[in-house]
Amino acid sequence: MIKKKNLSEKDLKTWKTYIKNPSDVYDKEKNNQEIQFKKDRFRFDLHGHTLDEANQRVRDIIFSCIKQKYKEILFITGKGLHSTSGNDAYVSKDFSKLKYSVPDFIKSDENLNKFVFSISDADIKDGGEGAIIVKLRNL
Repeated sequence: MIKKKNLSEKDLKTWKTYIKNPSDVYDKEKNNQEIQFKKDRFRFDLHGHTLDEANQRVRDIIFSCIKQKYKEILFITGKGLHSTSGNDAYVSKDFSKLKYSVPDFIKSDENLNKFVFSISDADIKDGGEGAIIVKLRNL
């Protein structure tokens, strides 16, 4: 973009007026956030975490979301397609994947379970089989 050196007073005034209220500029990011994510939903991606790290993060996030009065948490777990757990004979192929272990961890932890209303797979638009939605109880 080439900057004009000698702007007329009219052009300068028009530009300053436009900058104060750029009504024809479309804010794509704002509209996408309103459509895709509810205000009462927290979203967190667990990709790259080990099972222990993911479980600790889930625990911390649930307690934090309870304090902040969120109603839902969307955990992106992935489908486990790139998991290397199939190479280890002593590790379960399914339960070493985050998509299975995170819900199991929440259900087995009494402190977490009393705050959780339900755990379900996410809708396709939210990640489908690679994500879970944890709905929190109204307290």
